[in-house]
Amino acid sequence: MKKKYKDFHRTIMIKMSLCLLVLLAGVFVSCSDEELSDQSIFPTTPETKPDAFEQWLLENFTYPYNVEVLYRLKDTEIDHAYTLTPADSAKCAKLAIIVKYLWFDAYAEIAGSNFVKMNVPRVLQFIGSLAIENNGTTIMGTAEGGYKITLYNVNSLGGSVPLNDYDALNAWYFTTMHHEFMHILNQKKPYDTSFNLISEGMYVGQDYYLYDTQTMALPKGFIRNYAMVEPNEDYAELYAQYMTNDDATWAAKMYYAGDEGKSIIEQKLQHIRRYMSDSWNIDLEEMRSCVLRRASEYAKLDFEHLN
Repeated sequence: MKKKYKDFHRTIMIKMSLCLLVLLAGVFVSCSDEELSDQSIFPTTPETKPDAFEQWLLENFTYPYNVEVLYRLKDTEIDHAYTLTPADSAKCAKLAIIVKYLWFDAYAEIAGSNFVKMNVPRVLQFIGSLAIENNGTTIMGTAEGGYKITLYNVNSLGGSVPLNDYDALNAWYFTTMHHEFMHILNQKKPYDTSFNLISEGMYVGQDYYLYDTQTMALPKGFIRNYAMVEPNEDYAELYAQYMTNDDATWAAKMYYAGDEGKSIIEQKLQHIRRYMSDSWNIDLEEMRSCVLRRASEYAKLDFEHLN
């Protein structure tokens, strides 16, 4: 029995070896019939060539500042708490020109391009529609941990938000840019928390929308009703409004603030002046003058061609 088993086993092994040899021979013959390709299996060129707008974004945001501009709606990047729609690419191009001129270029002029590169968010996102909360209030922009700033309502640019109406643009985009940027700067270098004591006990949280800016917020020393949410928002909103409101607009706000409100606002501004000087080596008045000068000039920009 043992001998028969060994012979049978030997026979099986010989047959398997013959089959393997035949199979390998077929493989070698098959390979020899094919010519080697000079093309790499790893693609070295992008799948699609960037269009003119995308190339402009690369040259004006990505290459100099390492910033990605998202104008196509990406499911992984949006806040699903809101019902949002994509932004029109032509309107995104116009907004991108404004953002560069009034924000990036302004800070680069006063603080240097390295300051811009080190402190602006890594992602700018443009959303076509409004972001509306359950209580009916509208979100104009958001900042996420110093990484991303999102601007909403882009599809209204050139429509209900006229391109040549600085006040409308200021309300929707300009103040939002500076407001969110201040949040980023504060996250990197915290401000003196004694600022929080100036209006201590007067913040109203998410009920801010119940307070009228002219008759209720300004007389209490808040530049806008949204500044009444909490100290961080008060700080950022005061900075943004001061940076983007011209002298006449600012004087009108101080008129409604009255002596008491104006005094409180000036106290808060002094904190911001010291912070920008001590933490970032930026003269607030010089920075504001630069922004306002550019605001008076932006309408002369060519919005129809990407230069």
